[in-house]
Amino acid sequence: MRRSTRPRPDLRDFPPVSNKELDAAGITGPELRASYEACRRLNASHGKTYYLATLLLPAWKRPYVHALYGFARYADEIVDDLASTLTEQEKADWLVGWGEQFLKDVEAGGSDHEISRAVVDTVRRWDIPMDYVEAFLTSMRMDLTVTEYATYDDLMVYVYGSAAVIGLEMVPVLEPLVPREIADPYASDLGIAFQLSNFLRDVGEDLRRGRVYLPMEDLAVFGVTREHLEHGVVDGPVRRLLAFEVARTREIYRSASSGVRLLHPTSRPCIETALALYGGILDEIEKADYQVLGQRVSVGRTKRAAVALPGLGRAWAARHWPGHH
Repeated sequence: MRRSTRPRPDLRDFPPVSNKELDAAGITGPELRASYEACRRLNASHGKTYYLATLLLPAWKRPYVHALYGFARYADEIVDDLASTLTEQEKADWLVGWGEQFLKDVEAGGSDHEISRAVVDTVRRWDIPMDYVEAFLTSMRMDLTVTEYATYDDLMVYVYGSAAVIGLEMVPVLEPLVPREIADPYASDLGIAFQLSNFLRDVGEDLRRGRVYLPMEDLAVFGVTREHLEHGVVDGPVRRLLAFEVARTREIYRSASSGVRLLHPTSRPCIETALALYGGILDEIEKADYQVLGQRVSVGRTKRAAVALPGLGRAWAARHWPGHH
């Protein structure tokens, strides 16, 4: 998960988490409720696409999703914000200290930190393994020092902690209808596909921040170097490289989409919409003839609405499914 340099949406576009949602989720106490709202604001500010999909969940599930994504966004933002004020070692030390304090807070059952308070509550309510949190923090530390990845397997080490574990943390909230060992691989693929789509969309932005998230071994196969990408010209070799990465990412989407049917019906519209919107990034890259080195492609507001509105209808129908909360 990496911060984008694009302008942030006006938070007035996203109403505060409602008392109805917090009441439905059984979240009480003014400080805890304020913490969930702080997480929601982070999710809305930095995860516009997934935030839109989250609105298709039942009210009682939304605060927990905001907490999990808010935690990831907070860590990601802090890592980038520290870049201008601290040395690499100081940034790593800060991140280690913050992560260790969070783990202590989970064990203690509460936190004084504005963001961590809601996340601790979510982690404990849903019995989310701390291994996932530790893997996430490891990937955040990697972003402080690693600027490229030699192989796809090397990249997947980073992606597991930065994205796959987010999907895995979400599984209990989404209420799978099957044992976790069956649902988890699909959730992992979902997080990976989302992250790879972001990498492809942001190749130019990442280069300007000194990072390349395309495996060096893939560049070599297509006769592309890092310096080649930095020139900003999408020629034949670059185009073929990006086409290959898009095709590989689509395969992961296909795998992830098979898991939607394993979720509670009230969770399916959210994930279906997120799949369509994030998958749409790949379509837009192709429509732009892979011109991602000097510009940032995106799924337009009209298309987002066209995808989300049918999801609202499916979400309403699912909430009348027997056995829903």
